[in-house]
Amino acid sequence: MQLDPWITTAREQGASDLHLEPGLPMALRIRGALRTAGEPLPGQTLLETARALVPPEGWSQFVERRSFDLSRTIAGVRCRINLFHTARGVGFAIRLLSSFQATLGALNLHPDLRRFVAPHHGLVVISGPTGCGKSTSLAALIQEINLTEPRHIITIESPIEYTFRPRQAYIRQREVGRDTPSFEQALLDALREDPDVLMVGEMRDPETMRLTLSAAETGHLVFGTLHSSTCAEALQRIASAFPAEIQSAVRAQLADCLVGVMCQRLRYKPDLKIRIPECELLFSSTAVKSFIRSGDFFKIASAIETGAEHGMWTWQRYQGWLDRKKDWHIPSPDEQPEGDLPDAAPPPPLAKPAAASRSPARPAAAPSAAAPAGVSPAKPVEIEPAEGGLEAVLRKLREK
Repeated sequence: MQLDPWITTAREQGASDLHLEPGLPMALRIRGALRTAGEPLPGQTLLETARALVPPEGWSQFVERRSFDLSRTIAGVRCRINLFHTARGVGFAIRLLSSFQATLGALNLHPDLRRFVAPHHGLVVISGPTGCGKSTSLAALIQEINLTEPRHIITIESPIEYTFRPRQAYIRQREVGRDTPSFEQALLDALREDPDVLMVGEMRDPETMRLTLSAAETGHLVFGTLHSSTCAEALQRIASAFPAEIQSAVRAQLADCLVGVMCQRLRYKPDLKIRIPECELLFSSTAVKSFIRSGDFFKIASAIETGAEHGMWTWQRYQGWLDRKKDWHIPSPDEQPEGDLPDAAPPPPLAKPAAASRSPARPAAAPSAAAPAGVSPAKPVEIEPAEGGLEAVLRKLREK
């Protein structure tokens, strides 16, 4: 596959993301900074790569929606791929996932996070900005259950990023658009599939949030992710996603079923040459439930500040713990994902495939470290519009 050498280069440079665009050199996000490397990429090459990567039933969806999500293991690296149409043609945004089995210890997370997996019902929200490692931390929590308890786990993702090998737990993974038409349908199905634990890849709309809250209320432990910068903001986003006339009922439901919220961001540690997660941790308490019911989300920050005895962590306290931490896990280059499984052959297309998910764009971070050999800082490039759009590009490919 044409992507193999690009993925190999990105892995060797320690990149977290790889961007491919016709007429531009490939761009790598290394320790939060965007760098470019190599020569400009031909549009025809990227189009043919996309055509070979997307299954036949998915190509018609891409032509219709101008975007498509999938995950693959390429050159030994598990990748989450967003394929989309731009002014220049067909582009790629590729997230390189961790090359080691995600566990709390392997991610250098605090042991207190195990409190999120101890209950047998309720809602756990994992939040943070785009690209902060939410999916990896969520995979680590699922793996904690998998290694210790015989629970039935169902994951609903778009696309599947980390695959799990069942150990103590019985795990089923469903991909939106391939195994189920939507998050909503998968959640409705899950309530009839005898789950103990549900993992919702992203709570992005009111209906998904409503079904997630209902599942947490009816005796299931539910994990979900949101984009937010603080724990309080994550809870406020859930409540404000609903019409004003029912928000009080939603807040009461959220207060009753909440287990806790974890908000994280990444910080580069120069002495270890790795990025580590910094966290803000909120656990449900009487005061927190009261603030949620009344809609006083601004008071949650003070509850976290004074809630150390309940296991809560402010950003500052967590940073202090990181500064004192000595037993760091440093992943070696040859570590392989212990629980990774080969990509399954896609089943027949669904009658009503779900719309491809759209992740918000992440602004390029200012370079914070010297670029590796062969990699230069990204430079602005004038973009020329493609002639005829995607249809013209596809027509040229057919003529060839």
